[in-house]
Amino acid sequence: MGLSSAATPEPRRLGAPSIALALLLAGAWFLNRNAGFKQVLLLLVGAALGLTLYHAAFGFTSAWRVFINERRGAGLRAQMVMLALAVLLFFPALSAGSLLGNPVSGLVAPAGVSVVFGAFIFGIGMQLGGGCASGTLFTVGGGNARMLVTLLFFIIGSVSATHHADWWFALPSFPATSIVQVWGVGPALLVSLALFGLIAWTTVVLEKRRHATLQAPVAREHQGLQRFVRGPWPLLWGAIALALLNYATLALAGRPWGITSAFALWGAKTLNGLGVDVSSWAFWQMPANAKALAAPLWQDITTVMDLGIVLGALLAAGLAGRFAPSLKIPLPSLIAAMVGGLMLGYGSRLAYGCNIGAYFSGIASGSVHGWLWLLAAYAGNVIGVRLRPWFFAGERSPVALTGC
Repeated sequence: MGLSSAATPEPRRLGAPSIALALLLAGAWFLNRNAGFKQVLLLLVGAALGLTLYHAAFGFTSAWRVFINERRGAGLRAQMVMLALAVLLFFPALSAGSLLGNPVSGLVAPAGVSVVFGAFIFGIGMQLGGGCASGTLFTVGGGNARMLVTLLFFIIGSVSATHHADWWFALPSFPATSIVQVWGVGPALLVSLALFGLIAWTTVVLEKRRHATLQAPVAREHQGLQRFVRGPWPLLWGAIALALLNYATLALAGRPWGITSAFALWGAKTLNGLGVDVSSWAFWQMPANAKALAAPLWQDITTVMDLGIVLGALLAAGLAGRFAPSLKIPLPSLIAAMVGGLMLGYGSRLAYGCNIGAYFSGIASGSVHGWLWLLAAYAGNVIGVRLRPWFFAGERSPVALTGC
């Protein structure tokens, strides 16, 4: 973003980063006193994820929308690079069961009806809500007021799904299966890398068939260290950074990166405060969920990392000079945010995760349900893209990557 005058953008660029850094320092101090140094490190990893997502405009929603509408596949190819690096890092550690001397396990879940339906409506919600789970958080941190509405209804949808989760989880499904454990590291890596390569190759073929050549990267104003600090980053930087930061999460938390379990927890604690006995629901009687519901939020790993993502994105937006919230939200767009948020929240719980917990971390864990999630969510995105013109003015014009 060019600077037309030194006077106008500078305060915004200095103010937002100062606030973000102050909040991060305050959060780190609080967590160190009340939850331990590991939570401090996870807050900082979350902040690094938020900064990466914002500076690389690394959105899953827009990448899929651009490919569906325009057959431009740069965003999808970047996702395949991210996944390829992730499995190369994750599979050996998950096979060994430990990393840096600490026990680790993957996000592996059953693959069945609830995953198909949940991922499908999550895919529709991505396009109506304007972002996925990670996209919602980092755009909120970047100052997008509309995404606050998506986030609110994301939380409502998440906690609503926990009320019915036992019914959905009882529907037919295959048992939780990790190809790392079933096939071994070598075969699991070969098959995964081959599939990533096939998807990337398919995007190249389809893009060249429509446009004759691949889209050239856009020339950027900043270079070197200034580009690293102020952005925007190449998609490849984002892909590599996200894989490495997910690996850091595995080392610190003992399991990969996730986002949406915190949304359900926030909603459940809110309902508890309003007098609703959510602890009587089957979902919140599961040992891990019951423990999270009883514990303070600052002890929840996902909550701490989610807040870190928001603050990291706030820092990035301020450094880039693009933090400029606006409350002007057209009514159709507002309705789409509400409906999309509900679908995102409800779908993520049924599908055992979102584009991060089920897709990115699920596939990085070798979970079969991660691949099923990808297929069902992509189908939902196709429907969601067709619905968007009803809610967004000018949607029929060519779509560009926005990071949402």
